[in-house]
Amino acid sequence: MPLIITHAKVSAIADDPAAQAAGEVLPSDWNAEHIISGAEGATGGTGAMGATGATGATGNTGAGNTGATGGTGATGATGTTGQTGAGNTGATGATGSTGATGLTGNTGLTGNTGAGNTGATGATGAVGNTGNTGNTGAGNTGATGSTGSTGSTGPTGSTGSTGSTGPTGAVGNTGGTGNTGNTGGTGATGLTGNTGGTGATGTTLVLTETPADQGYSGIYVSLTYGEAIATGAAVYYASDATVKNANATAGAAYPAMGIAMEAASSGSHVVLVRGIWRDDTRQNWGVTGGTVYLSTSSGTMSQTQPSATDQAIQVMGFAMSQRRMFVNPSPDFVTHT
Repeated sequence: MPLIITHAKVSAIADDPAAQAAGEVLPSDWNAEHIISGAEGATGGTGAMGATGATGATGNTGAGNTGATGGTGATGATGTTGQTGAGNTGATGATGSTGATGLTGNTGLTGNTGAGNTGATGATGAVGNTGNTGNTGAGNTGATGSTGSTGSTGPTGSTGSTGSTGPTGAVGNTGGTGNTGNTGGTGATGLTGNTGGTGATGTTLVLTETPADQGYSGIYVSLTYGEAIATGAAVYYASDATVKNANATAGAAYPAMGIAMEAASSGSHVVLVRGIWRDDTRQNWGVTGGTVYLSTSSGTMSQTQPSATDQAIQVMGFAMSQRRMFVNPSPDFVTHT
């Protein structure tokens, strides 16, 4: 994994156009990141798992409450009513006194004396209210005799037999479930496993400040060349998975990702992506410490920023001396409008 180094202090001073035109080191150049990569140390093994804690004791069973008593059964049917006693009928009351005799009706008219024998004497009108013959006498009806006294009450009949017992009432509802007993205590926590061993320390990347002529020190990778590439050429990673000469003019040919360390037109060759490169023949930097940019010529670099419309400004690193360069291509670039 790359190690990114930044300055603790970031300069807020704006770049001086005159110094920029002269190719001098600018404040913005010192604010850029420096990335150094080294192999990462192996991860330490995982610690052994701790033993499982003992199971907690089972809680006591709760004493459930007794269910409520069932409701009383329905009352049995009423027994049949006993027969009425055969009491004697009371004696008939005495007959009332006979009413007074009505007045005698008027005597009927005497018949005419026939020429013959004397007619028979008319019959005496009947006593009573209605006399067919002759008018009924106007005598008052005698008063009604007094009612006889009520006979004594007969004896009470025997009590009827007791009715049969009613059916048993329905069973009452079952009582509610008793409360659950308390939960047993939590078991003791298991022992913590041993800490895994510390992983091996990664190899420290140490750069050689002054490599031999046409030598390099840093992070490099073998990549397939997609065209003829010279030693020291800036290259970009193309869409066909090869590296080709980079330049700041063609939109598909930047950003550059490294410097070719071997000349060839095909095959797999070394590309320096971070580090120090020395070449007493191919490098001739005018400003030590000055920023190096991707140039508008194929595969080349310069300490002068591209300035035409649609040209890209990409930092490739900085000059450590006239013949040495710290290679650190930035993945960012600015395009002139």
